[in-house]
Amino acid sequence: MERGSVTTPFGRRAMTLGMLASQIAAGDVPPDRSVDKWKLFRSLCEAKTVIGVSDRSLAVLNALLSFYPGSELTGESGLVVFPSNAQLSLRTHGMAGTTLRRHLACLVEAGLILRRDSPNGKRYARRGRSGSVGEAFGFDLSPLVVRANEFSTAAAELAAARQSLRLMRERLSLCRRDAAKLLELLRESATSVDWEQQQLRYEELATPLSRKASANDVEAVYNAMSKLRSDLANQLEKLLNSAKLDANDRHNGRHIQNSEPDSKSESEPSLGKGSTNPLTYRIHGTACRPNPSGISALTADEPPARPLLPPPTISRHAPQVPLPVLLSACLQIADYGPQGRIATWKDLTSAAVVVRTMLGVSTDAYDDACSVLGPENAATVVSCMLERADRISSPGGYLRDLTARARRQAFSLGPMVAALSRARMTAGTALAS
Repeated sequence: MERGSVTTPFGRRAMTLGMLASQIAAGDVPPDRSVDKWKLFRSLCEAKTVIGVSDRSLAVLNALLSFYPGSELTGESGLVVFPSNAQLSLRTHGMAGTTLRRHLACLVEAGLILRRDSPNGKRYARRGRSGSVGEAFGFDLSPLVVRANEFSTAAAELAAARQSLRLMRERLSLCRRDAAKLLELLRESATSVDWEQQQLRYEELATPLSRKASANDVEAVYNAMSKLRSDLANQLEKLLNSAKLDANDRHNGRHIQNSEPDSKSESEPSLGKGSTNPLTYRIHGTACRPNPSGISALTADEPPARPLLPPPTISRHAPQVPLPVLLSACLQIADYGPQGRIATWKDLTSAAVVVRTMLGVSTDAYDDACSVLGPENAATVVSCMLERADRISSPGGYLRDLTARARRQAFSLGPMVAALSRARMTAGTALAS
């Protein structure tokens, strides 16, 4: 189509530098270049915030594109459409004339279309003898073809930014959940650790973000929340290591105490070899010999005997088996602990509640065992029952029987755990051979 390089608007509309730049750029369209108009329009809709047009202006542009024959915009067939305002109003779902003219002006100002005004301001086309359009006056769609790559690039960048923002919000949500769970665990487990400061940090960071928060704002909150999560994890790790050290110290203390050689009872008569008098006995290291009057007399060279003290009482509810020994004999209970491991007695009791429910032991039976044996020892019994679950037909009745025997002081956990340890060692030796 033949036309001048620059045209001015009809009537009182003034010519602007923006219109001139758009017309110069539109004149550089290669004749063989073509663009799918609906894909181009989709890119415009996605990048409308960057381009600076509203959805109503895009509705008018959609109507203008519908007047262009075919789906490909190409310079060979001409890019000027010339619908009347009445037809445009119909294709924009009855948009008012004043509103229609305002959005047409917005499209021209945004550089998406050009005005090709006729001498009298009407929109029409002159056709040749063959019926083809020779010259048309209306709206030129050439800027769309020239800026097609710009629109697609802007749409891709906005889509990538939205995806990045969505991923950052997901990370923040996961990090916030982790921090909340770790903070709750710290409140339940720690007695001397100062968790109130961490609580204040979490409440400050957990404030909901606005829906229009930028990616930089979300990333800043995520970095702060991630730092809080790391601090909470470090505190819990220190607490766990401290609990392990305490358990090892208690185990080593028990080992040293049990490794002392058994000494003879100090109140028994000395019947060993080399004893000069079979009736001589010792009280707290002091040699004594009965006299005919029935009153014990000390040897002349020994100091007075110290008074006998009663043996120290051991609480029945104290753990009868060290936790490391129990865990080495009962390996299955660790699978039901918090995060698949057991580090403290509290972890063991929590796992025992889960196993108790799984074995079908009633709450009353387990509470009775806890009241008689203590929570740690009752959890130890449940751990041993889990190892022999395939051989116990009625776990609830079995636990009640052990509780009754413990009430009569006829039951001890040591032999039960020792039997499991021996069975595990025997099985391991058999597999090795």
